[in-house]
Amino acid sequence: MFTEFLVRMFVKEPENTGNLKVRQAYGELGGMVGVACNVALFAAKMTVGLISGSIAVLADAVNNLSDAGSSVVALIGFRMAAKPADDEHPFGHGRLEYVAGLVIAVIIIAVGIDFFKSAAERIFHPVETVVSNWGMLAVALAIPVKFWMYLFNRKLGKKIDSTVLQATAFDSLSDILTTSVVLASAAVSRFTSFPADGYAGVAVAVLIILGGIKVVRDTVNPLLGECPDRQLVEELERKMLENPDICGVHDLILHNYGPGRYFATAHAEVNSDCDPVKIHDSLERTEREVALALPVQLTLHCDPFDRDDPEYKSWRLATVNAAESIDPRFRVYDFRMAKTAHCRHLRFNLLVPRNYALSNRELRERIQTILRERDPGVKVSPVVENTFV
Repeated sequence: MFTEFLVRMFVKEPENTGNLKVRQAYGELGGMVGVACNVALFAAKMTVGLISGSIAVLADAVNNLSDAGSSVVALIGFRMAAKPADDEHPFGHGRLEYVAGLVIAVIIIAVGIDFFKSAAERIFHPVETVVSNWGMLAVALAIPVKFWMYLFNRKLGKKIDSTVLQATAFDSLSDILTTSVVLASAAVSRFTSFPADGYAGVAVAVLIILGGIKVVRDTVNPLLGECPDRQLVEELERKMLENPDICGVHDLILHNYGPGRYFATAHAEVNSDCDPVKIHDSLERTEREVALALPVQLTLHCDPFDRDDPEYKSWRLATVNAAESIDPRFRVYDFRMAKTAHCRHLRFNLLVPRNYALSNRELRERIQTILRERDPGVKVSPVVENTFV
């Protein structure tokens, strides 16, 4: 309820998440809420930690301060990512959001390592710590606050498909566990001389480091170039095949230039007898329709083939069936057939999964064997390629 109130207050047209301004507003809202909540939690825990001398509470406090710093970085990252394309960055600045997430991860890991060292020293050189009831209550209040922040950031992150906000949500969830460990150590320290505070500090530090490593993985993968979302690929292919002039698509390549920013190229199979100007206009119309329906700027390449030749269609179908009889994941494209009086020469590309068990030579031989059962004189020249996905 409160989340919806904040969204209505700070985000104009909240349902129009494809708009970069709306996306920026969501990101800035997440950043501002993160700064406000984490600074308040830091102040409360730092006060308790200084009074009690608990290294675990101090570590938890500084963890909240690092979260506030992370929110500031995220806030700046969203603003910079929303900058329009320029001469030096023709595809925009969207990937800066991933860079912001990486900076957040580095901060988290650095804080974790520093407190791991301090907590480890406290194990070997224990210091008496006593956290009052009021102090424990102040620390415990962080749990409902962080749980709300987890729900808040997760909802916003899903709304705009933001790795940064989803990473922040995960960090809020891990903070709940961290605070719980701190409270448990404070309770144990009242009844025993066992250095629970030091062990709790080590546990907190380890959780902080693991959380930072997860954020690194989530932000580095899109920067390196990860496999595109299968649902987006299928929706894009479906949208292209809505064009009656397009008989098939292949060689689809998607480049991610930030959340909600994709550039794609694909080969569209069209009838070779069609007027080239008509086909050009038809493919451009599909590019515009895709841009309106999906967060993808598409460029189509024309691949002509003789769709109406019955013999061509027959051999193409036979080739597809031959490939799929070996493995249903195989795909045939760029099919060509050269005719002579006594021979048919088939040339095509065969797309197979990466690191397939059979070698390219073995695959060629198998397909040739299958097709020659239909016509012993046929010549087959498949080009085997490995898929990106």
